[in-house]
Amino acid sequence: MGTTDGGPRGDRPAGHGAHALVRLQQEPPIWHYGALRLRRYRAADHATILALHREGLAQVGLRPGDGVYYDHDFFRMEDIYLRNDGEFLVGELDGAIVAMGGLRRADLVPGGHARAFGGYAPGAPVLDAAEMVRVRVRPAVQRRGYATALVTALEERAREYGYRILRADTTELQGPALALYRGFGWTETRREPIGGIVTIYIEKPLR
Repeated sequence: MGTTDGGPRGDRPAGHGAHALVRLQQEPPIWHYGALRLRRYRAADHATILALHREGLAQVGLRPGDGVYYDHDFFRMEDIYLRNDGEFLVGELDGAIVAMGGLRRADLVPGGHARAFGGYAPGAPVLDAAEMVRVRVRPAVQRRGYATALVTALEERAREYGYRILRADTTELQGPALALYRGFGWTETRREPIGGIVTIYIEKPLR
């Protein structure tokens, strides 16, 4: 789920059922959702989240060189997520990372066909749109509400930063991810074929 991301197969709303998402610390942010602990990414997490990203894409048949897959943002985590009005969270179970998701300024990484080929630009002076990206949950722990907890926490962070609108994209291969977003009130804005796969663009106003 997320920008052409391989996401969970299904989820439940955070705050419903057995668990609720609870904010334990403001800065750096920490939440608990049942046994899951959400916290900010650290440099020591890099290899683990890159592997989780690639595992998620392989789950839906995306691969390097297809014009959709990309991972160059993982090598500029500070610039793209942590120092530029963004956020990147990891979810831990018993100290092991099993989930992740990011929030970044929509003007930092190119969209459409250009996205898969790299690129980074400094942000504009006015905060407007943010992208929710890289939402992943390991297959072994899907269907526990973890993706929904991540989306809830990232929407909370976007409001705290003052963004006007949230954007994301996924593919037609990722129906459960699209359904999860729609459950949060996101709406589809357009579709675009890239690399033989239809990319679906969605957004949600925050104010």
